[in-house]
Amino acid sequence: MRKFIAAAVLAVVAATGLSACSSASDPNVLKVGTEGTYAPFSYQEGGTLTGYDVEVAQAVGEKLGKRVEFVQTPWDSIFAGLESKRFDLVANQVTVNPERTAKYALSQPYTTSEGVIVTKADNTTITSLASLAGKTTAQSATSNWSKVAAGAGAKVEAVEGFVQAVQLLKAGRVDATVNDTLAVGEYTKKTGDTGIKIAAQTGETSKQAFAARSGDTALITDVDKALAELQADGTLARLSEKYFGTDVSK
Repeated sequence: MRKFIAAAVLAVVAATGLSACSSASDPNVLKVGTEGTYAPFSYQEGGTLTGYDVEVAQAVGEKLGKRVEFVQTPWDSIFAGLESKRFDLVANQVTVNPERTAKYALSQPYTTSEGVIVTKADNTTITSLASLAGKTTAQSATSNWSKVAAGAGAKVEAVEGFVQAVQLLKAGRVDATVNDTLAVGEYTKKTGDTGIKIAAQTGETSKQAFAARSGDTALITDVDKALAELQADGTLARLSEKYFGTDVSK
């Protein structure tokens, strides 16, 4: 799944190539908050915003008959942006948990994944979630993985995202980082980094969904209908295969 960056917007990217200057009240526009720095879910490639979450959000917008505009926002500011109505929906691997279910309107899940613990390649002291007790991990402060690490007894050092966590890990400033197995797999595939390894599974299977403000139940109802259609017509499976080589939408 992110912060010493201020809560300002990093960039605004429109899915159609237009600037995101439309009013949030425009019924033809769906504004979506996303990081843009979390491959393979939401990231820049050749100056264009892309990724699994980006394409799923675009497909949902098409089903709803709306133009999708993306607002790039640091993860630790993304829910504040949602609550302040800077965008209508968050598409950034939002893990479903009781706290978020109580506070936001969440869609049906469109991704299922597992958590893993990443260490330096030569680390032999961390072999399970319980091994994190008394250790230091690098995590996005408000991420679900931060809670997992803290719950295991680790001291959590806040970072902007997985890449920075790996940098601190390899520099010996932290002992481990906990993250999504899909994100870790994408990082190792693209970088070929042999200095780190997956030391253990967290033992948790997580589901990810879109998030809207608690009062926007009508929007989530429409999003759920769109997701059901995308599941039925094979779009989610196709996008899963494109980015992960397997169907993670089940």
